[in-house]
Amino acid sequence: MIKLSIPEQLKQFVRTMQGVLFPTLEQELGPLTPKHQQIVAVLNLIDIDALVPAGSKGVGRPPRNRRAIASAFVAKAVFNMSTTRQLLDRLEVDVCLRRICGWEGRGEIPDETVFSRAFAEFAETELAQRLHATLIEATQKDRLIGHISRDATEIEAREKPQRPPAVPVAQEPEKPQRKRGRRKNNEPPPLPEPTRMEQQAVLAKQDSTTIEQMLEGLPLDCNVGSKKNSKGYKETWIGYKLHIDVADGQIPISLILTSASLHDSQVAIPLAFSTAQRVTHLYELMDSAYDAQPIHQFSRDLGHIPLIDANPRRDQARKQELLDEQRRRKLLNHSSAEDIRYNERTTVERVNARLKDEFGGRMVRVRGNAKVMCHLMFGIVALAADQILRLVVT
Repeated sequence: MIKLSIPEQLKQFVRTMQGVLFPTLEQELGPLTPKHQQIVAVLNLIDIDALVPAGSKGVGRPPRNRRAIASAFVAKAVFNMSTTRQLLDRLEVDVCLRRICGWEGRGEIPDETVFSRAFAEFAETELAQRLHATLIEATQKDRLIGHISRDATEIEAREKPQRPPAVPVAQEPEKPQRKRGRRKNNEPPPLPEPTRMEQQAVLAKQDSTTIEQMLEGLPLDCNVGSKKNSKGYKETWIGYKLHIDVADGQIPISLILTSASLHDSQVAIPLAFSTAQRVTHLYELMDSAYDAQPIHQFSRDLGHIPLIDANPRRDQARKQELLDEQRRRKLLNHSSAEDIRYNERTTVERVNARLKDEFGGRMVRVRGNAKVMCHLMFGIVALAADQILRLVVT
């Protein structure tokens, strides 16, 4: 028996869905809107039943159908709804959506408090993250990806920003005492303390290292972040920052949610470590915020080619040199191969835009890092599945 490749399996999945599943559902439920068809396609591709148990085997009253509630949260992201109340109101009147999620009648739909408790369970067990990881492994693991584009985007939240904990003076680490006076000529200078990125790079080389260990020490609570926009003006927001790796075809591969104040470069190595475990790729595209030697070196150690926009920082001579080089290339109408590849980095910008405009990323109504990440990941799962199916159709 011939085993089909992943692209052939996806093409067969789309043909079966369009030729058999949609006509059968329309005979049973009535006409399906494009949004209904999108929800059906996403739910069939991510396979919630494999990760969500049908019922509880413990003592006590069994919980409501968690599979149907998880499907409803995916539908909430697809319909770009801001609150669970809007989702429940839609389920009350939309027979097609209600039956697609798994409820036959209106009386079977749980109360809003049940949805809230189920969402807390999904956030604690990282259900949306596991759905996304399973989807990427099933569809992208055997694919050779040309470019991984890396960036971070702001996530506004409705919660009070947390202040950094004050470190008592008594708990500050004592610095080793050194002799007074000048250092001898043959005495080597003291070694500087390793930076966070250098510590992450060393930790990633150990065989038993996990992504959770690499994220230890990073701030994850809600706080105030700021950055300069494309016009050079400073923007400030309260919430979080979503760091994301996107493959060719606008498919999100790895995501990490941190405090808004954390610099983009501090998450580059854990993000690259996570992406390298999931897919095989060649180039890593990053903007000037990631221009640091540990990031360059770690990317090369993984066998990738980093293409990072140069950051002159406070070196005025270097900055003028880059401007002159840019003017000369524009005058000669010359673009290097690296410049052409770097233009592919717009895929991550389009994913950020779709997440916020179409899949609920701009309307976060929950609090806490775990719940905010769960809310965003339901949108990412729907976005990734939708984009994979788009690539198959085209």
